[in-house]
Amino acid sequence: MNEDRLRAAVAAGVGASEEAHAQLLKSIVEVARAIFGAKASSIFLFDEETDELVFEAVAGEGEQSLLGTRIPSSSGIAGWTLVTRQPLVIEDLSQDPRFARDVAEKTGYVPKGLMSVPLLHEERALGVLQVLDRPHRPGSSLQEIDLLGLLANQAAIALDLLQRAREAKVVLDEGGGDVAVVARLAAVVQELDGRDREAGLKLLESLEELLRR
Repeated sequence: MNEDRLRAAVAAGVGASEEAHAQLLKSIVEVARAIFGAKASSIFLFDEETDELVFEAVAGEGEQSLLGTRIPSSSGIAGWTLVTRQPLVIEDLSQDPRFARDVAEKTGYVPKGLMSVPLLHEERALGVLQVLDRPHRPGSSLQEIDLLGLLANQAAIALDLLQRAREAKVVLDEGGGDVAVVARLAAVVQELDGRDREAGLKLLESLEELLRR
């Protein structure tokens, strides 16, 4: 197989992987919105390079316009959740000093209340999952935050895989033939679980060390 054909094959593999993870994130916000009867739900990705939170998946209000929108990582409730790594339920945002109303207005939707949980994976804060304006049910907040936490666990895994797929694509775009092979292998390893994934990651580390020599 010549290099052009190899690069095309790798690009196809990485692209498919990225699309699958993006669709999973979309499904998670749709489920979150549905089970809580909320006006909207969203997943923010923390972009460490730019120190921003990026709307990676949205369901409900703002669904068509917010994808890809960036806000400072310290902004509002999402920023507070990312930094503290603590879940939060607020029924009246107008009374909470952490709420960045000006940022919300720029998105085109100002919620009255929300639930917010961090997306944590292997001790890394990858982003935030929020549910906006669900019907308030007295006494149910703890149960709801536990349920949202379960969704957050799945979202964190999907977000981690999405980031890895994008990193592999960057390596592919910038690298040559040998690097492209490693990128393709990385895309495959992302799909593995448990011991198989651990073995794949060790193999990648060995290959990268060999290529650097």
